[in-house]
Amino acid sequence: MKAILLAQKGGPEILKITEVPEPTPGKGEVRVKLHYAGVNYAEILSRKGLYGWKPKNAYTPGMEGSGIIDAVGPGVDEIRLGQRVMVGTKFGCYAEKVVVPAHQAIPALDQFDMKESASFLVNYMTAWVALFEMAKVKPEETVLITAAAGGVGSAAVQLCAKLGCTVIGLASNQEKLEFIKNLGATYAINYKQTDYDQQIKKLTDGVDVVLEMVGGDIYKKNLNLLRFFGRIVVAGFASFNLKKWNPFSWYKTYKDLPRIDIATMSHKSIGIFAFHLGYLLKDIKRTMDCFFRLREFVSLHDIRPVIGKIFPLEHAADAHRYIESRKSMGKVLLKMD
Repeated sequence: MKAILLAQKGGPEILKITEVPEPTPGKGEVRVKLHYAGVNYAEILSRKGLYGWKPKNAYTPGMEGSGIIDAVGPGVDEIRLGQRVMVGTKFGCYAEKVVVPAHQAIPALDQFDMKESASFLVNYMTAWVALFEMAKVKPEETVLITAAAGGVGSAAVQLCAKLGCTVIGLASNQEKLEFIKNLGATYAINYKQTDYDQQIKKLTDGVDVVLEMVGGDIYKKNLNLLRFFGRIVVAGFASFNLKKWNPFSWYKTYKDLPRIDIATMSHKSIGIFAFHLGYLLKDIKRTMDCFFRLREFVSLHDIRPVIGKIFPLEHAADAHRYIESRKSMGKVLLKMD
């Protein structure tokens, strides 16, 4: 079968199609014939050798996808054959087929097509757990979302807008600002062309919750925007630009890392959280409980994933370049033949 196999770290050009043996499901596993795979920033870092949560080379990247179960291993009910599913995993979805534990092939929502199903798990679970499970966001609160036009950001805007929050989305150009507003944001602000923190202070008396996915000066400004009892959840680090061959980049990366200061936190009684969906998968019950609450909310409010751009699997390098260009909006997908 066709797959992308990474044997070394490098630029997007190393994402090339190769032929690999078709996987066979073992005990408690299922095999999914994938229709689409989601592309995530974590996979870009993994490709560069800068992501700790990756397997040893050689491996096939890809943390999520959608498709049909076409084989089951011992201990899995054959009734699952032919089932439409969403796949959440550590790696393996940049391929025509993937084998995962049966509980990581989750029945797709009836209202979603295959493209939407491949766009749901990582982005919406990240936004949901960060904001609803950890920050305990409330309808009357003001929520600031960084990188609001991206996959996780756009999911967060939709979820918080439907909850009834005042939503402030940050993005880098006018097209993205319009996109965020159309998703339901109350305010959309260009953080590059304005002193955005001062603009937010004019619009509000501060924010209650921040979904932080950038780091550096953006994180520091957002920390200062929090009201009393405010919460900030760090769920990404888009400013991460470590180059192992460049010692100067080591210092900048270290300096830009989000940090906590207990004394500063105590002055406003604020909370700082950090979240990584991959590690949560180890706790199956807690993960599924979160998913069921998310599924109920999404179904109740008729929320649909926003598809940005779709690339054929053989153009995975272009998909990575597109996300790294900071031009992407919504979810970027790979389509299998």
